[in-house]
Amino acid sequence: MNSPARNISQDQPRPVIRQLDEGAINRIAAGEVVERPASAVKELVENAIDAGATRVEVDYADGGKTLIRVSDDGCGMSAEDLPLALSRHATSKIDGSDLLDIHTFGFRGEALPSLGAVGRLKLTSRVQGGEGVSMSVSGGKAEPVKPAALSRGTVVELRDLFYATPARLKFLRTDRAEAQAISDVIKRLAMAEPYVGFTLRDVSGGGEGRVTFRADPESGDMFDALHGRLATVLGKDFAENALAIDAEREGLTLTGYAALPTYSRGSAVAQYLFVNGRPVRDKLLVGALRGAYFDFLSRDRHPAACLFIDCDPHLVDVNVHPAKSEVRFREPGIARGLIVSALRHALAEAGHRASTTVANATLGAMRPEVTEPRVYQMDRPSQSYSVPYRPSSGVIEQSYNWQAPERAEPMETPGFAEMSVPSARMEEIEAAPVTEALPLGAARAQVHENYIIAQTERGIVIVDQHAAHERLVYEKLKHQMAEHGVKAQALLIPEIVELSVNDAQMLLDMADDLAKLGLGIEPFGGGAIAVRETPAILGRVDAKAMIEDILDELSDLGDSFSVQARIEAVLSRVACHGSIRSGRRMHAEEMNALLREMEATPHSGQCNHGRPTYVELKLSDIERLFGRT
Repeated sequence: MNSPARNISQDQPRPVIRQLDEGAINRIAAGEVVERPASAVKELVENAIDAGATRVEVDYADGGKTLIRVSDDGCGMSAEDLPLALSRHATSKIDGSDLLDIHTFGFRGEALPSLGAVGRLKLTSRVQGGEGVSMSVSGGKAEPVKPAALSRGTVVELRDLFYATPARLKFLRTDRAEAQAISDVIKRLAMAEPYVGFTLRDVSGGGEGRVTFRADPESGDMFDALHGRLATVLGKDFAENALAIDAEREGLTLTGYAALPTYSRGSAVAQYLFVNGRPVRDKLLVGALRGAYFDFLSRDRHPAACLFIDCDPHLVDVNVHPAKSEVRFREPGIARGLIVSALRHALAEAGHRASTTVANATLGAMRPEVTEPRVYQMDRPSQSYSVPYRPSSGVIEQSYNWQAPERAEPMETPGFAEMSVPSARMEEIEAAPVTEALPLGAARAQVHENYIIAQTERGIVIVDQHAAHERLVYEKLKHQMAEHGVKAQALLIPEIVELSVNDAQMLLDMADDLAKLGLGIEPFGGGAIAVRETPAILGRVDAKAMIEDILDELSDLGDSFSVQARIEAVLSRVACHGSIRSGRRMHAEEMNALLREMEATPHSGQCNHGRPTYVELKLSDIERLFGRT
């Protein structure tokens, strides 16, 4: 059925092609650049950074709907610059000769005219040694340049965003949601520019407003400055549990910080990626980050990281999206491989380290809720009974050889109910001559036949023996697989999988890589492929389902971890069955041997699903639990 626009009778006038006026063109173009108040803030703050600002202040009201004001101490603009800055496709960032040679945030020359087309925009600026000037644009209609008072830099004030296109206002979210989006934009740019100071202020209702975010300029080298800025933006916990990343491959440099697997999140909100200093949300890079951690986290957990890829501008195209939030690498495989290899190397270097938040969570769970002031025993009035006192000979006799009976006789103490002794077993110190100076200390006890208590110089360590040994066995199996390769099993009758021609070619281009993982495929005419070998360790598999999973990965990431992930999932299950089981009693020698192996094995700080294998409690924290400090 033809649409009404195409159903034109012979006696009706023919549609006329006409040139849209400048105002309509600007409003249409503004829809691509300015999606919401946060988009306007992003464009204006990027302009301030490009102008060499060392401090940027952002004020907003009503989630940015009624007011956005960005002030900077950059180079400023002259009276001749203002009309040009407010005209479309006028910019100081590039000369147009090479659209790939981009070293600044902005380069399109669209932000200011787009904002002036849909809101009430006022620019006030002053260059060093010049006079302050201002110019206003409302709904695309510009006013003459006027003198203005300003000490230095530029102030851009945008009021009543989308007043010229009221239909767009209906698509905005609540003031709180829009304010949160603005905050997220500022925080991303603050991470990208640690040497620049940022202040974000909510001035809704008038007055000086309320500062919602502040980051002072950092000093020191790049890693120190970034570490300090991340502590401000993402919090002290992230900074304490993040690993420094510094790697290079074929013209691409990767720097930044990536958190330990045990410092994972329930969503991808703590993943920040930058290309040549530009914040991006790129599927390729997000997929590479997920691939680097796929062996350490379960599917419902997400890594936290702040990573910067820097390269020659000609190796990446940033001009593929109006908001410049996506990029396209000339060699995407190099970028992806760099992220995966660098992060895996850093995680391996971390060894048995686990995040400090594990201990903090443990201490939080152990602290009782105090609803009234503490009253210690020495401050209590004397009771009508006394606890029986058992004299000590100066040493705790046989304390480390004590074996818990099935049930102990209760102490004949008034006021105490009958108790059962918990399952605990302690070993003689002499039987385990291990120094406490080692990272995981010396084993002192095993409780509930699953948890090893070790003493260190600074506190104690509690180890989940099953989870820890499961990881150790798993790493050994992976090492063996890497040395000898993945054995393939030939199918008695090859399985034919029908695919589209493009999908089949995509798989055949990767045939050599898949063969290394035990998956042998060959063309079978048209869009069909023949699966002749599958990884032996997987046993019987649905070849068609496996091929479809690999295609999904390829479509999303440009590479595949599906076969390898399946193989290592089997290794994980084998490791689970081959590890020390919960409920097994261990001797001191066994417990200390497990601790030493954990210290020598990469990734032993978390099990195969990203959960911690041990908790370290500092003596000072333990003393605080008992009110001793």
